[in-house]
Amino acid sequence: MPRPTVRVEPVKRLSVPHPGAAAPSTWRGLAMGRTGSDLAIAILLGLGALATLAFGESYWLLGSQVAITMIFALSVDLLVGFAGIVTLGHAVFFGVGAYSVGIASVRLGWTEPLLGLLLAAAVAALLGAATGVLVLRTRGLGQLMLTMAFASMVYEIANRAKPLTGGADGLQGMVVSPILGLFDFDIFGLTAFLYTLAVLAAVVVFAVLMTRSPYGRSLVGIRENRVRMQAIGTGVQKRLLSVYTLSAALAGIAGALLAQTSQFVGLNVLHFSLSGEILIIVALGGAGRLWGALLGAVVFTLFKDRLSALDPAYWYFWLGLLLAVIVLFAPKGLIGLVDRLLAAGRPKETA
Repeated sequence: MPRPTVRVEPVKRLSVPHPGAAAPSTWRGLAMGRTGSDLAIAILLGLGALATLAFGESYWLLGSQVAITMIFALSVDLLVGFAGIVTLGHAVFFGVGAYSVGIASVRLGWTEPLLGLLLAAAVAALLGAATGVLVLRTRGLGQLMLTMAFASMVYEIANRAKPLTGGADGLQGMVVSPILGLFDFDIFGLTAFLYTLAVLAAVVVFAVLMTRSPYGRSLVGIRENRVRMQAIGTGVQKRLLSVYTLSAALAGIAGALLAQTSQFVGLNVLHFSLSGEILIIVALGGAGRLWGALLGAVVFTLFKDRLSALDPAYWYFWLGLLLAVIVLFAPKGLIGLVDRLLAAGRPKETA
């Protein structure tokens, strides 16, 4: 009688993810980015910048404002989207950067623009490191309240220190030297536009490389599961403090660019409403997606400019209505909408 044959199936090898790692889709979506969407937005923004440079002479000043807002949005997205740090007082670093170059120019006579950027980044980073030690001890609502408290304190200090900051009248009389000693800031805004674009390009390259590095991935891991990251030996508090300081420095650079291009600093750069606007921009574009934050900054700034020109009295209503529609139909932000459009345009794979 023949013996029955037993078929042995090969044992499938199980791939167990690293304890501190997020799901692959999470890494692609948050840390690495979806290549198609990122490339499409990069091309779109690049073409928009070239078109503005070539044909939009009347929009050069607005273009510089858009570039500054994009840098500011990137700094906030590093905190909210990647590290999971909530803040409602990030305008304090933006304003400190603006006041640093303003005071250096008006009170001390330091007018070199590139050195001004470094000064603003250093001062904002020092303030970020000092306040971050306390802010990062809390989480959630307590963290929001603490960031608001620090922002309110700095706002009131700037308001009371009128001999230094100009108070409610603002800091006037700024002088900015030609960039590299060659390019003067002209009345049409061409130098300001090219200057802010160059700084934006450098910041974007730095942010993309950082978020795609192991350091950037560890930030997402901390955001996803802080306990696991601590269990594998990651210094969670040190990482969070470092990204908080770095984000403050980038916000300070954005504020310095605003002061240099407008040659005026007012208390509005420290106002709470600016912190709220930049959070709206990040959510509008898609938190945790750098190119989404850039796209959100462009859309928000352009719509704000057009709506305020069309309806100066009630333009906030139309802006709020537009944001509500986008949030309802694109819950993952504008970059999520781009993902869906690109996916719909691809041919469906056959089984």
